[in-house]
Amino acid sequence: MVLDLRTRSNTMSTEQTILEKYDGAPLLSIDQLAEILLRSKNGLRLSLCGDNEVSRKFLPCKVKIGRRIYFRTTDVAKALDQD
Repeated sequence: MVLDLRTRSNTMSTEQTILEKYDGAPLLSIDQLAEILLRSKNGLRLSLCGDNEVSRKFLPCKVKIGRRIYFRTTDVAKALDQD
């Protein structure tokens, strides 16, 4: 898993970086998560369907609102920091 940290300040946490990039959004769409992980949206969807490292890390972050799927920003940041 890779978070693009090129524009990240040394004093900012992963969570702060994500919140700053997405205007403080507490939930991330699958498009936004795919962008953070440097994957295509369809590639991420496929990974989340299987039993693998990606699904084990990010499925617990999932929140379903209606038919849409979102991921908690704080949980995503914690999962990324575990690497």
